[in-house]
Amino acid sequence: MSFVVPCYNEAANIRALYERICAVMAACPETWECICVNDGSRDETLGALTALQDKDPRVRVIDLSRNFGKEAALTAGLDHARGAAAIPLDADLQDPPELIPELVAHWRAGYDVVNAVRLSREGESLVKRASAHAFYRIFNRISKVPIPEDTGDFRLLSRPVLDALRQLPERRRFMKGLFAWVGFRTTSVSYHRAPRQAGHTTWNYVRLWRFAMDGILSFSDAPLRVASYLGLAVSLLSFLYALNLLVQTLLFGNPVKGYPSLMVALLFLGGVQLMALGVIGEYLGRVYDESKGRPVYIIRHPLEADRRIAELPPSPANH
Repeated sequence: MSFVVPCYNEAANIRALYERICAVMAACPETWECICVNDGSRDETLGALTALQDKDPRVRVIDLSRNFGKEAALTAGLDHARGAAAIPLDADLQDPPELIPELVAHWRAGYDVVNAVRLSREGESLVKRASAHAFYRIFNRISKVPIPEDTGDFRLLSRPVLDALRQLPERRRFMKGLFAWVGFRTTSVSYHRAPRQAGHTTWNYVRLWRFAMDGILSFSDAPLRVASYLGLAVSLLSFLYALNLLVQTLLFGNPVKGYPSLMVALLFLGGVQLMALGVIGEYLGRVYDESKGRPVYIIRHPLEADRRIAELPPSPANH
């Protein structure tokens, strides 16, 4: 089993996560490794990770050259996973390692993907819970590839799924959508998500909004259709307004209209045009990013842990 843990300023949580994984896996027959990806942390995260790596060869540290974001860090960990299955975990212990045996049991039963569905989200504000609930429902209404509702990155992915994910070359990655897009036989288990054990989340509302937009724009062309439909509606309303002016002119003459109504019409049409251009620009920007072909992440130096796990066959990586 490969546990993939993206880390950004999680020095206070690393030791506790490692100890809980060890306690859980002590009762499981599978051998395991824990791949910790340091995503450009500014605290003592790297030092805490290397200390664990020196103590236990099952811990492997991937040190990225800078902060590439959680999706890139998760991709790096999955690319280097050598196990028959991989389980992404948040370093803040909101995803309980104690659920691992249940995920593994469904995998043994023949499932390739076992999703962990959140029944509750303790320690989060009402606004954040409501916005997350709404995002999953809106996404599934407009996307051709539905994603499991109330499900984060915490899940089990079998080796065929990992190999399929490595074939996806896109740079702006929305991993929840990619997990669903590759398909395979899927089931789910439920759990109550705990609050962060220590530290503070870096996911403010601005970053969450950008993340949601990345997901929608990566898996749906609905915003383009909305812009088209809005343009059609405005054109229809303008035509009806023109007919109204024509009838009034024929019946009552041509009175001089006021300046405010003219400005309202101009500003409304200008706003619609700028909104449509903005939607097109968002998609065009993503095409531009993909055309440059830059790697999703860069590793700062060779992995020390790679020399310690010679008994595990290496897997090819795209990055």
